[in-house]
Amino acid sequence: MAGLPRLALHLSRLGPPRASRARAALHEAAPQRDVLLFEHKRGRFFAFLGFFCAGQGVFWTSLAAAALAGPGGGAQGPEAEGGVPGSGRRPSPSSTLWRYGLAAGCASVGLLVLAAGLLYSRRSVSSVLLRKGGQRVTLTTHAPFGLGAQLTVPLHQVSCMAHRGEVPAVLPIKVKGHRFYFLLDKAGHFPNMRLFDLTVGAYRGL
Repeated sequence: MAGLPRLALHLSRLGPPRASRARAALHEAAPQRDVLLFEHKRGRFFAFLGFFCAGQGVFWTSLAAAALAGPGGGAQGPEAEGGVPGSGRRPSPSSTLWRYGLAAGCASVGLLVLAAGLLYSRRSVSSVLLRKGGQRVTLTTHAPFGLGAQLTVPLHQVSCMAHRGEVPAVLPIKVKGHRFYFLLDKAGHFPNMRLFDLTVGAYRGL
């Protein structure tokens, strides 16, 4: 942890009562073993979410393909149907444009559903583990279909954007080098709230 050496450096400048409290905080923030700080297991929900998003992707892609095929699914020309050549109607430019627009819209909806489900699964945190020594932290996300994925980073690259008591439902966690926030659902379990507030739950300017 980047703040631990600085805290230790200033211990000698503090009075006895303040120094003892600082030493206690320093010792607590640098555990001698891995410590679980947060846990919220929702594997079934994210497995269902993964299948739902996959189904939506297939559904909207099928609609896009049907829109491109046009009425009748690309029916044969009048010669093949026994009709008189030239007697069939040609699709107007406006109807062709409408079909392509509908196909693009359906494909866009499918891609948005898939992207939203993928992003939410990869940013929803199932557990937070502070590694031995307090220098690194492991974030485990649910990942698509609830399969789980781990990310281990230095603690000084993690910043909590709000205090636990300031948000009603979700804690946003920023990790340096990652564009979107990681999300901790407050419905989960915090086995060690004080240590969480001192480490992962602290704000850092990244």
